[in-house]
Amino acid sequence: MVKGWRWLLVVVGLLVLALVLKAGLVAFAGYVLIGVYLLSRYLAKQWAQNLAVERTTNRPDEDGPLQVGESLTVTLKYRNTGTIPIGWVLVEEMLPDAAVRRNRITVEGPRIQVMFLRPLQTKTVKLKLTFHARGYYPVGPTLAETGDVFGFYRRHRTLSKPVYVMVLPVIVTLPSYDFASKRPIGEIRLANRLFEDPTRTAGVRPYQLGDPLQRVHWRATARTGVLHSRVYEPTSLAGATILIDFHKAGYPKRGEPMRSDLVVTTACALAYAVSLLNQQVGLASNGRDAAERVRAEALDEPVETAAQSSYETRGGARDRFELDADSTRLRPVVVGTRRGFDQFQQVRETLARLELTDGSTFAQMLLEVAPRLPRDATLVAVLPAVSVETAVALGMMRRQGFAISAVLVGLADDGTDDRAVAVGRLAAEGVRDVRLVDSEALLALLGDRAAAGMPADYGFQTTLA
Repeated sequence: MVKGWRWLLVVVGLLVLALVLKAGLVAFAGYVLIGVYLLSRYLAKQWAQNLAVERTTNRPDEDGPLQVGESLTVTLKYRNTGTIPIGWVLVEEMLPDAAVRRNRITVEGPRIQVMFLRPLQTKTVKLKLTFHARGYYPVGPTLAETGDVFGFYRRHRTLSKPVYVMVLPVIVTLPSYDFASKRPIGEIRLANRLFEDPTRTAGVRPYQLGDPLQRVHWRATARTGVLHSRVYEPTSLAGATILIDFHKAGYPKRGEPMRSDLVVTTACALAYAVSLLNQQVGLASNGRDAAERVRAEALDEPVETAAQSSYETRGGARDRFELDADSTRLRPVVVGTRRGFDQFQQVRETLARLELTDGSTFAQMLLEVAPRLPRDATLVAVLPAVSVETAVALGMMRRQGFAISAVLVGLADDGTDDRAVAVGRLAAEGVRDVRLVDSEALLALLGDRAAAGMPADYGFQTTLA
């Protein structure tokens, strides 16, 4: 645009010089150039203003999530709403570059094209988007660029707002779930007594009709002459709270996004196994919810990182998304531990939107959410790496009476001894139930305590006595 004004100033200067020198032919050429410039500016403005687009999809539920591997058909109807033909316009349906480049999204159809539109003409373009990985993807906005044929003037315009597609992580079924607590029964008072441990007798009570024979306490019956039955302690396995470390420090670029996707798939498999047992399940992570990030960007708020020292808010924007009121750290993403038919779906949708961040570390996140964690649920930490701070934080939770299990995902892909170091740090803090997951194919062994241990070449088993 500045370049166009410079050309106009040059033409006006030549025109004034031609009038002073009485050069009629040069003056006529100057008039023509000024007319062409003004006409080009007017046409470019009209072409940009008269172009409209309507985006529709083949989803009955516009806000409904998709599964990995499913496709979405996007229909774009470009229309010239004016009475002047649009000579040329470059239109592009925007998609996340990283997702397209890594083949997380494949596109069939012309996403970028140049078109000519007659007055009131409508052109329809169809795109087929196939989603190959979980995530929260924006589809759109549609950008348009037009201008005059001489390149003096350019106009850009955003034609439509983006729509967001949530792709849920895959569900891997675990044949068994053996994350029971190793702590003595009776340390805590259980909020829900669904199951009983027949190996621990809490007392006796009078026999009730329907009690099985193995429940009868024969010594008390012989002593009193009246049938008595045993009362058992409730079992310590009462669901799980899944803790996910999604700090960028644990995810080297050479392994991304495969490792983070495997962490999410592992957490989803654990949550699904617990929900099938009709037990409580919850989630806590130091990652970032993509929906909250999008909301913050829509409010023109800065996306906070650990490197930023301050930020400013506008109006009541801070109450709309999850930011710490005293710092730039992201608040943990938390799904409360509870039972319910929709609890697993809520956990799964949260996992679909989870993104890496350089905000809170795992130890900081655990310290913040600890007061809200139920003590009758096993804490299952899904970790890509184990720092000293992470091991100390888990050891502190164990000493407070929590049952702790750890799942190490994708360690030692390059043949180093990262696994041995990680397991050693956890064992030093008393966390002895440690499982290993290197690929999605090995997830089926995750629920088996004996099969999910350290390989034999490390000289010891992960699950210690």
